[in-house]
Amino acid sequence: MPTGRGTLSVAVGLVLMALATVGYALPPAFDPPPLTADPVFQSLPPQPAVERRPVAATGSFRTERFSIRAEHQWLHGTIRVPLRPGRHPAMVFVSGSGNGSREEFTPQAEFLARAGVVTLAYDKREIGYDFRSRDFGLLADDVLRMVGHLRARPDVDPARTGVWGVSEGGWVVPIAAAKSSAVGFIVLVSSPNVSPLRQVAWALNEQLLRLRAPIGARDLLTRAMGGVGFNFLRYDALPALQGVRQPVLALYGTADPSIPFVESTEALIKGLTAAGNDDYTIRYLDRADHAMRISGGPFTPGYLDTLGNWILGLPDTAKPALHLAGATPVQRFAASDVPAAPWYAGGAMLGLTICLAAVGYVAGPVAVMFVRLRGRHTTLEETNARLWPPIRRRLHRMVWTGLGLLAAVLAFIMLLVMFSINQAGAWPAVLAGWLVVRALAVLMLLQEVTAVAAVVSGLREGMRPSRWQHVAMAGVLGGTGLLLVAAAYYGLFAIPW
Repeated sequence: MPTGRGTLSVAVGLVLMALATVGYALPPAFDPPPLTADPVFQSLPPQPAVERRPVAATGSFRTERFSIRAEHQWLHGTIRVPLRPGRHPAMVFVSGSGNGSREEFTPQAEFLARAGVVTLAYDKREIGYDFRSRDFGLLADDVLRMVGHLRARPDVDPARTGVWGVSEGGWVVPIAAAKSSAVGFIVLVSSPNVSPLRQVAWALNEQLLRLRAPIGARDLLTRAMGGVGFNFLRYDALPALQGVRQPVLALYGTADPSIPFVESTEALIKGLTAAGNDDYTIRYLDRADHAMRISGGPFTPGYLDTLGNWILGLPDTAKPALHLAGATPVQRFAASDVPAAPWYAGGAMLGLTICLAAVGYVAGPVAVMFVRLRGRHTTLEETNARLWPPIRRRLHRMVWTGLGLLAAVLAFIMLLVMFSINQAGAWPAVLAGWLVVRALAVLMLLQEVTAVAAVVSGLREGMRPSRWQHVAMAGVLGGTGLLLVAAAYYGLFAIPW
């Protein structure tokens, strides 16, 4: 006797409530509070005009290419040298996350070379740096090789040879400066100074707020981050900052959606104060984004001039009249740490769950194929022949829905990450992606409940499954059940949507 629609509706509702509860009851929870910043950030003094006076970047320069042997590989770079006599200040550019091509620094390097600064930009290493594993100490050793290469040149002033780092480079440069006094000064641009995990979580939260994404989308991402075991995500920047005794120029943009700039400044001041270093200059540039540009276009007014004046004015500019000045920064939320996932939700368990579900999904169709092949040579019982085909069709649809859900979740996460990296995106795309993911999860739940009901009804009507039919049902129903629990943990059944 088939199960009635009323009974199925009640069963679906009860299972849905249970799965929704899983998303709320199990850690980790991520809910960043509003930031309560030091009142000093609410009304910063304007940047001194002398720091922004136009730099005469009109000189000529020559370009040299070089290669340096580093650990496990060769590093290749470009040096730009002013065509004027004497020794010049010099600076190494250190890239942020990603491939780190030297070409990204060309506009800044040429500006400084025309102003009288020797600049060096190099391609980031490929061995020892990838998406999952990043050794900031190894990257800092590469920086020191570049500093040594510059200091050995006859046209470089060794005492005024420093390092410039952007974004992820803000974790690398302080390590190099703390390791060696050969670094004469450091420039930090959009330097996070909090752990990579806190920085990424803050950036994703900010971007999702800009995209008006549902709160569940944020929970999905942060729970996934909590289960990731990347070794560098919980790196603590403070010990390296406490070892920096060189003059520091730190530049932040008030329109930077990628780092918690107020907390980054507080961490920087804390580290330098612990080091007894009072030679620091921190400036907020109005409307500047993560790359010191206006909405990804031209550099924000005053950035290049501030940079050039500070470097060319050393050592006098190392001791500013104002440590902190510029446009007023507004950081709405604190950069909260993402709690580590419990053992049952870690990356290993998630991988095991997906593998088991995949095995079940493979075993199901294979078992169905065996049933069909055997059916060509043996006569199944009449009851089985009547009741099995509808169940088999349900199992097939469940496999495709489960695979579709996995693909949709991965695509949705990639969409959010892409929008965050590019600092762009349209909220309809995010909402549509979220609706597709949630709809597939609910459809998978409906298919699981109705398939179980169909199997129970078939057994009541006298169906006697063969061994391969047992394998097919157990594989698909069990695999889908595992995916339902995983989906519940990641909030796909949470209410409200």
